[in-house]
Amino acid sequence: RLTVSLSWRWWRKVMEITVQKLTEHVLELIRLAATSLPPDVEKKLRESVQREAEGSAAQGALQTILQNVALSREKSTPICQDTGTPIFYVYHPEGVSTRALKKRICAAVAWATELNYLRPNAVDSLTGENSGNNIGGEHYPYIHFEEVDSDDLMVDLMLKGGGCENVGAQYKLPDGRIGAARDLEGVRRAALDAVHEAQGRGCAPGVLGIAVGGDRGSSFVASKEVLFRKLDEYNPDADLAEMEARITAEANQMGVGPMGFGGNTTVLDAKMTAMHRLPASYFVTVSYMCWAFRRRRMVVNGDEATYE
Repeated sequence: RLTVSLSWRWWRKVMEITVQKLTEHVLELIRLAATSLPPDVEKKLRESVQREAEGSAAQGALQTILQNVALSREKSTPICQDTGTPIFYVYHPEGVSTRALKKRICAAVAWATELNYLRPNAVDSLTGENSGNNIGGEHYPYIHFEEVDSDDLMVDLMLKGGGCENVGAQYKLPDGRIGAARDLEGVRRAALDAVHEAQGRGCAPGVLGIAVGGDRGSSFVASKEVLFRKLDEYNPDADLAEMEARITAEANQMGVGPMGFGGNTTVLDAKMTAMHRLPASYFVTVSYMCWAFRRRRMVVNGDEATYE
């Protein structure tokens, strides 16, 4: 009993230190997400430059994007003027207070806004008033908590801009308008229709997060969650991996191109997930992420944090 008691006291002390330090750690996570594009995304953009015709508007747009990426990283300034909705996924050890974590995360978001890593984006839908610090009610920023079997605290952050969010879409299959039945071929048709409808408005080249099944709400959530996968990761489901590659290739044959200027690079990748559903429903939800694919991960062990 004494050993258990001492162990618990030690653990509580460690977590108290972590929570106290957490605001600074999350601030750095936000800074990195807002100002430094992840390596896997930048790699895809650089590869795309080589696929565009020399001197074309598409190639010029991609080169300008990459110049912006380098300058933002060097100057530690936001990659895009729309710094997006902060979406946090927090994976915490047993016994950690999620209320304390939320308090620290919100404090870091407000601090990041004050330092101009984030633009004030939280607007009251009824009054039109901006909170000024990116804190708004229970759902802004969006924070999802999940308890895990680990001594580490892991936080994934995505900053999702309004332009790409606006061109997301949900389909209820079958859909006669696009000839989509309740199968993977129907899913393919829905995803490509979403890309066609978006044109350049989602700040192409983008990344597609595609969720199949669930209900309307869970399908939207899952379509964003799958965007946390790195672009060089393969789907463990062979059928979905094959469909991801096919959707990416066929979307790039549409000729929409970077920022809608035409060309060979309309999307950088597609990520898919499938969920159980009710027999009466077959939803396909497409979340579109712009080229400014701002996501980062932080792992906190004790009082130290590492970032990737």
